[in-house]
Amino acid sequence: METMNSTRRTLLMGCTLGALAFAGASHAQGKSSSPEGRFRKIDGFVFDKLPLNDAIRIVHGSGKRRLAVFSDPNCGHCKRIDKDLKAIGNVTVYMFLYPVLGDDSLAKARGVWCSRDRQKTWSEWIESGTPPAGAAQGCDTAGLQRGIELGRRYKVEGTPTLIFDDGTRVPGAIPTAWIETLLAAPAR
Repeated sequence: METMNSTRRTLLMGCTLGALAFAGASHAQGKSSSPEGRFRKIDGFVFDKLPLNDAIRIVHGSGKRRLAVFSDPNCGHCKRIDKDLKAIGNVTVYMFLYPVLGDDSLAKARGVWCSRDRQKTWSEWIESGTPPAGAAQGCDTAGLQRGIELGRRYKVEGTPTLIFDDGTRVPGAIPTAWIETLLAAPAR
């Protein structure tokens, strides 16, 4: 049997953690309808200090509230969270491409990053499965790389990872009602 390399093992563990977080949140939802106290805040986090130019800005409704999301193009739970955020509305999502699920994810992330309209290319991929075109030769992917480094600095271990305005970090997919609660919570 072929031995799995450590990078692949780490990536699969991150994806598994995201799935387990979703399963745990779904199970917990039956016991409690509140996310209160379930997630940790990032020490010293200031939303305004995020490198927002290295993110894809997606505005739903008025966009009054804001949220950073680390997302892999091939992550099924990321696609669900993207649709949930659209339905919730009144939120500006700063989506950092975080391609951790393999070479195909990295190729798609580069395709999105190097497109003329990143938001449109991302939305077409998420909503209708239209794959992004390959990255143009010579495309500057430094912003994509900075987003990946940012995820590592904030200990993003799987996708999706949501970071709310007050610094609350949520690994994995959670119920829509919990997202709404965390978006509505005043900065603590």
